Amino acid sequence: MIQRTNMAVALDRRVAIEPTIIEAAKQGPSGGPIGPVRLYLEELTMPAADLGAENPLFDIQAVASAANTPQVVDPAVDPDDRRFIGYGAVKGCLPYQSQDDYTRRRRTQKFRAAVLENRYLRATFLLDLGGRLWSLFHKPLNRELLYVNPVFQPANLAIRNAWFSGGVEWNFGWPGHWPLTCAPVFAAQLADGHRPVLRLYEWERVRQMAYQIDAWLSEHAPVLLVRVRLANPHPREVPVYWWSNIAVPEQPGGRVLAPATQAYTFAYDGAMRPASFPVHRGCDISYPLRNERSADYFFRIPQGRQPWIASLDAQGCGLFQTSTARLRGRKVFVWGTSRGARHWQEFLSVPGQAYLEVQAGLGRTQAECLPMPPGAEWEWLEAYGAVMAPPEIAHGNDWGAACNAVERRINQVISAEHLELELRRTGTLARAVAPEILHRGSGWGRVELERRKACGQPMLPENLVFDEASIGAAEAPWLRLLTDGVFPEATVEEEPKAWMVQKEWRELLEAAVGAGRSDHWTAWLHLGVMYFADGKLHQAKVAWETSARRRPTLWAWRNLAALAHASGDYEGALVGYERAWRISGPKPVRLVVEWGRAMLAAGRYADWLKLHAGLPPTLRRHGQVQLLEAQAALATGDLDRAERILTGGLLLADVREGQTAPTDLWFTLMEQRLAAAHGGLVDAALRQRVRRECPPPLELDFRMVESPGSL
Repeated sequence: MIQRTNMAVALDRRVAIEPTIIEAAKQGPSGGPIGPVRLYLEELTMPAADLGAENPLFDIQAVASAANTPQVVDPAVDPDDRRFIGYGAVKGCLPYQSQDDYTRRRRTQKFRAAVLENRYLRATFLLDLGGRLWSLFHKPLNRELLYVNPVFQPANLAIRNAWFSGGVEWNFGWPGHWPLTCAPVFAAQLADGHRPVLRLYEWERVRQMAYQIDAWLSEHAPVLLVRVRLANPHPREVPVYWWSNIAVPEQPGGRVLAPATQAYTFAYDGAMRPASFPVHRGCDISYPLRNERSADYFFRIPQGRQPWIASLDAQGCGLFQTSTARLRGRKVFVWGTSRGARHWQEFLSVPGQAYLEVQAGLGRTQAECLPMPPGAEWEWLEAYGAVMAPPEIAHGNDWGAACNAVERRINQVISAEHLELELRRTGTLARAVAPEILHRGSGWGRVELERRKACGQPMLPENLVFDEASIGAAEAPWLRLLTDGVFPEATVEEEPKAWMVQKEWRELLEAAVGAGRSDHWTAWLHLGVMYFADGKLHQAKVAWETSARRRPTLWAWRNLAALAHASGDYEGALVGYERAWRISGPKPVRLVVEWGRAMLAAGRYADWLKLHAGLPPTLRRHGQVQLLEAQAALATGDLDRAERILTGGLLLADVREGQTAPTDLWFTLMEQRLAAAHGGLVDAALRQRVRRECPPPLELDFRMVESPGSL
């Protein structure tokens, strides 16, 4: 048995690495037989920022824009690989509400977790946060295989805004960090013989599909098995997206390997284009720290080759992920070494917590969904474990030899043939009903189940339990609409708890309004959202105007204002925002931010500064409100005021991934300073000088790509 309390000893370069990980693990960490697998719940404690309340003001700009920015694809990309790029794109996050009320203040909090454990692996899943695999600890190696963030710190990187780094995130639906990444999911327990199985599942409201994960530990190999099942319950084709997003530590000398010599890269500054791998433009990019810029590399694993990816440290040890053939895509994301990218790492955690991502997905790239036929079921099996390869080979110049060595080691832990056999063997298990619910997600699955029962439609997959106890305040009005044909009227002060955009529910609500059972402001507000999500902007406008006539509310007037802004009617937007502001009751900070952006878009800089002066201090201190103040000050020539804001510790808790507005504003300020000081004009030469000589404060720098000549 190998004693692995010190990795430097266990991985001595001078000796062969024997026995292998699997041989050592079979004995258990103390040389005895492996004990039984356990599944239990625990509370995981860590410093955490409050996630805050969901935003009742849905993002009209994101949905009403003419189109999403299309993915630019280099002509050299293989035609088969580009066939579905852009297919299945979704604008905005409706019917979900944005999660953007978090802060940067952390306190000790507890999160409910499910743990699978035996004598050599401990896998921890966060049930309150999308079922994320948070930790995979390898006992014989005394080593954490994943990157475990020491804090929970949301930031604006997901479809619904809030996202956090660390662990393995299951991304289902459409491109992006999925809507349930910061939401509770269902967890249940069932058994595979004497072995416990953890089931994670939820109803996804955009694709109107459930996903199912069954996870277990093997008694015969130090590997975590994750079985995914997707079932299309519709009589129509559905665009489907899945990527398992795996965070691993970024270490000096670390290398990422996958069985491919070609990749597609997207470097956040242009088109997706082919790249040789591992050496691209003279640099061995398989070493993450040799990449200057943030970049994605999507591996072109040859057809028929076992799909896998591994992240190894300088000694040749690390994590591998492999799967059955359906999950064919593999990717590595590197933050790069630029100033802004390194800042992002700390912004998502604390200093000294660098990580990268290795990923596995259904498509070749993350710019695509795949068409899932009506009634189809897709299943695959993923495996996660530790791998050790001789460092002189794993880090050698012969890429093929390095990949072959790692693949041999992976197959010693679990072979491709065994994965396929295990996938088939567990087909009955995947369709079994779990007898015990350990944790509940939302009630939307139950609401859809009741609707389908009323219409005589099957709920697929039928084995997932969405029970009545999951129904909460958000879902209850829609269930009443189904059962009683009445949609309840809310109080004016009450924030909308949830939106619904599904066609079948719109028809039910239209019928209730038309019959006079729900002809009130709340129903018309929701109808407007439904029409808007369906692209019927005029009908949405009429519905919200009707809602405002039935009862003037902040919600209807704000929607009308935001719709006007999105269509370029800035003056109409300002009228709407002012009317919304006059409604009595608490004012969401997002209303202020939107109003300010509309004022700046209309060139009403002085008016915004006047309005800003009358805001409550809590609203004035919000980062996005301060950023708007700085923009207006700069536009009105008050350079001192703009500089005080930008150098005064401006904290943008919800700055968007890739957002350059803070640094753009800084550079504009410095350009005007220098031009005024030297009596010159702002020209290309001055801009380049500013980017060389005037670095922005670190707290403003979130650039994924820095322009030529910048620091």
